[in-house]
Amino acid sequence: MMAPWLALAVLIVVLDQLTKQIVLGTMHYGQVIPVTSFFDLVLVFNPGAAFSFLADHSGWQRWFFTGLAVVICGWLLTMMYQHRRERLLPAAFALIIGGAIGNVIDRLMHGAVVDFLYFHAGSYGWPAFNLADSAITIGVGLMLWAQFRGDRHNTDPNPERSS
Repeated sequence: MMAPWLALAVLIVVLDQLTKQIVLGTMHYGQVIPVTSFFDLVLVFNPGAAFSFLADHSGWQRWFFTGLAVVICGWLLTMMYQHRRERLLPAAFALIIGGAIGNVIDRLMHGAVVDFLYFHAGSYGWPAFNLADSAITIGVGLMLWAQFRGDRHNTDPNPERSS
C-alpha cells in the first residue's frame, strides 16, 4: 500500500534533480532569463532554509538542515505507514519527502540548494525557489487541508488486523 506513495516521492526527487541539472548546465550563477512580465528563470544558490533563513552563517546550517531533513523524512515515512490506507495524507507526506530529499541532495553536492524559479511584480519579488520547494509547499498545504477536514478514509475498519 505504500509503493505508490514512495514512487511519488521518488518521482519528485527525479524531476527536481533533472530540472536543476538542466538549469545548472545552461545558466551561470546570477543569470536572469525573463520568461514573462512576472516570471524569470534565475540561477541562485541558497545555503540557508526557506527565504534564505540563516543563509549568511558560516556553513554549519548546511549540516543542520541536512540532518533535520533526514529526521523529518524518517518521521514522515512512519506517518505515511500509519496512514497508508488513506489518500490525502500519504500523498502529502510523499510530496514533502520527495522535496526534502531533492534539497538534501543539493546541500550534499553543492553546499547549497539550487533555486531558479523567480516570480515578481514590479520591484516586489518572491524569493527564488525550485520544484522541491514547490512539492514541500503543496505537501504541507495538503497535510493541513486533511487535518482541518478531519480526513480519515480507511478502507479497513481494523487496520491493525491487516498489517
